[in-house]
Amino acid sequence: MRLLILACLAVCCLTVHVVEGVGSEVPDKSICVSLTTQRLPVNRIKTYTIKEGSMKAVIFITKRGLKVCADPQAKWVKAAVKSVDSKSQTKSNLLQTKPTGTQHSTNTDVTLTG
Repeated sequence: MRLLILACLAVCCLTVHVVEGVGSEVPDKSICVSLTTQRLPVNRIKTYTIKEGSMKAVIFITKRGLKVCADPQAKWVKAAVKSVDSKSQTKSNLLQTKPTGTQHSTNTDVTLTG
């Protein structure tokens, strides 16, 4: 009996340790029931969506795929959105700036006579 209780306790501890999201995870339909007040580390955020409706929210999607609702008026949420936007803009610029390879100089001498 003690072994069973110990095993259940170990599984619970592992589950709590593995879960990355802060607050409650959002189902696939992206309906926020509550907003988290705890800061989500920006380095764990992959992207976000903005949800309009009866409860306005920013839904952060972590690198592990968890969806966490946050108050769009909170300072940390605005800062996180700005950070994610700047990261995606930097990646976009890097993808657009492709090296063109070796460029050969075109030696065109112009001689003026007159």
